[in-house]
Amino acid sequence: MRQPWRVAIVGGGITGLAAAVRLRDRAPAGTEVTVYEQSGALGGKLRTGELAGGPVEFGAESFLMRDPAGGESAAVTLARRLGLADEIVHPTVGQAALAVDGGLRPVPGGTLVGVPGDLEKVAAVAEPATDADRDGGRPLLEPGADASVGALVRARLGDAVVDRLVDPMLGGVYAGRADDLSLVTTMPALARAARVEHTLVGAVRAAQAAAPRAPGAPVFGTLAGGLSRLVTAAAEAAGATIRRDAAVRELTPTPTGWRLTVGPTRDPELVEADAVILAVPARPAARLLAGVGDLAPGVAATVGELDYASVALVTLALPEPALPALSGFLVPATEGLLIKASTFFTTKWGHLARPDGLALVRASVGRYGEEASLQVGDDDLVATVHRELSTVLGTALPAPVASHVQRWGGALPQYTPGHLDRVAAVRAALRVGPPRLALAGAAYDGVGIPVCVRSGETAAEEIIEALGGSAA
Repeated sequence: MRQPWRVAIVGGGITGLAAAVRLRDRAPAGTEVTVYEQSGALGGKLRTGELAGGPVEFGAESFLMRDPAGGESAAVTLARRLGLADEIVHPTVGQAALAVDGGLRPVPGGTLVGVPGDLEKVAAVAEPATDADRDGGRPLLEPGADASVGALVRARLGDAVVDRLVDPMLGGVYAGRADDLSLVTTMPALARAARVEHTLVGAVRAAQAAAPRAPGAPVFGTLAGGLSRLVTAAAEAAGATIRRDAAVRELTPTPTGWRLTVGPTRDPELVEADAVILAVPARPAARLLAGVGDLAPGVAATVGELDYASVALVTLALPEPALPALSGFLVPATEGLLIKASTFFTTKWGHLARPDGLALVRASVGRYGEEASLQVGDDDLVATVHRELSTVLGTALPAPVASHVQRWGGALPQYTPGHLDRVAAVRAALRVGPPRLALAGAAYDGVGIPVCVRSGETAAEEIIEALGGSAA
């Protein structure tokens, strides 16, 4: 009689928990799933806290409602699976602004992550290069090629469009630079269109047409009460054994699967598993892979080369400030501010409104390569954010009645051109090397809750197939 499968998931973020739920739903009955989380808390970058008497996100704020093909996103599907679909709420204010030239200007319409599909609409914020985006008689991007977003947009539309539109939009998501980030990884729809279209404006329009959105349909959603509810519900639904404060220090292949070395060096615990899903950032994954001698040379090194940006999220509770009717603003690096993005929480999300009139404002500070700017105390960060918010809004904001600083060291992967090809090569090596080992998470597949959920679910399906198929 076949023994129940034993699957170890290293990492208790939303990726690992989504994998655990998928294993619960698709693996044969009796499958034993254990989630090992190095810290004392599940959820990774999903962390709901409390400030000024109510919930507030200290990590990820929301998720996309639709996937790139126009269907329901993996985050929405997971919420539905967990019985939370009716708890999804949407922004009450959707218009964001750019902090340029000493003031706020609405983000122009008709853009795709800042890349314009209509040059006239962006001219007031960023004047495109004259006649640069000409039809050269061939597609912008060759088959299989990749490029940095900044390089492509600068060549076709000029520096101003990159510096004042694209860079702040990408910076708000990745805390990185458009000149360094992979087009194929960060803007896959535009990359696909660029393999057909001869102009960048044409590629933007084609990408937008390929994934139409119903008028008025919400783009973003979150959960009433906080995104940590998604974490708690996933952990419960998975029926997995959850091991907090359990660092996995070593992976060793065995004739039947894997041996995990868990816990402190002086008193390690050895655990046997048939399969392993690594749902941790690239560097800890690389350390574990480095100890697996049967892997193709360079696999661990390739994973470990992925770099990250560190950020801090500073949330202020302000008494009755005069905030504009905007969801927040983005800041080009050329403006010389520490803030790279700010969200007017209680303006954008009506469910967060405080009955005492307090306004919650969150600022994201820190860009890739500028980690030194974060090497100051919390009080100094709060003071700087308060001062810069006052400058951008053109008014002296009242002193905060409460504040919170959440530091995320090495939080956001920086996807350089060729990233997806490198990941594909690593996964191919894993399939022909030691069996039943899968990688999942933002390090490989992209940022955002839907991407991380889908990545975990895909890894779970790979493991199910490797172990002999699902129960369905």
